[in-house]
Amino acid sequence: MLKIDAHNHFWKFDPVRDSWITPAMEVIRRDFLPAEFHETLQEHGFDGCVVVQSDQTEAENEFQLRNAAENPFIKAVVGWVDLRDPQLESRLEYYTTFSRLKGFRHVLQGEADRSLMLRPAFKQGIGLLRKYGFTYDILIFPDQLKFAKELVQEFPYQKFVIDHIAKPAVKTKEDGTWHEDIRSIAKHENVYCKISGMVTEADWHHWKKEDFHPYIDTVVDAFGTSRIMYGSDWPVCQVAATYTDMLTIVQEYFLEFSADEQAAFFGGNACTFYNIQ
Repeated sequence: MLKIDAHNHFWKFDPVRDSWITPAMEVIRRDFLPAEFHETLQEHGFDGCVVVQSDQTEAENEFQLRNAAENPFIKAVVGWVDLRDPQLESRLEYYTTFSRLKGFRHVLQGEADRSLMLRPAFKQGIGLLRKYGFTYDILIFPDQLKFAKELVQEFPYQKFVIDHIAKPAVKTKEDGTWHEDIRSIAKHENVYCKISGMVTEADWHHWKKEDFHPYIDTVVDAFGTSRIMYGSDWPVCQVAATYTDMLTIVQEYFLEFSADEQAAFFGGNACTFYNIQ
């Protein structure tokens, strides 16, 4: 079974385009390209990765697909397409010609309209993904989990995955209804969850491994071990942790799980979800 990091990014840093990378995130205000990450993955015994869009343009797809074509360790690409575009179907048909483009994502967490995913044009786009065999990554904050639940129950045969456990407030522990909402959305078996991105929601300089346990507990209890996957969120994770530090959090957590469950979490489930051969 392949060992897969199910969530990372590559970019050639552009201060205008990448304005989300604030001065406080100085450590990642530079280029991050496949060769550097490949070394990190090899060092930790991984076979490959799933690269996810960080810019909402189709030029981003071209960039990541070039990276994938030149680097066999990139097993899947999650790109971006305008789901509200009246010409969406022709774009999806075009993207089926790229075997490693597996799905799409929209940065819903940054939208002023918190329920954008429930707008008719957006849902119409979601409704076309399954026809062309594409997955959908849900990038949201906890306040949007209730809208995401409505979305996934309306499309029971579409494969969805929640990125970064929906970014609970690890730093302040102001969890609100996050635990309840995660359990609720997990009842829909077409939904997976990436245990990723947690360190960036914690106190960047003073987090402890135990800070994450209540959140991992809830996700594992809700989704089971067949619908969760490991993702590093490299290089974004580096604002708060080294790759090794971040990986150790989940390695130690899953130590008591069976070998099969660990293999599923560290790659098998990602291969199933993204149809990685």
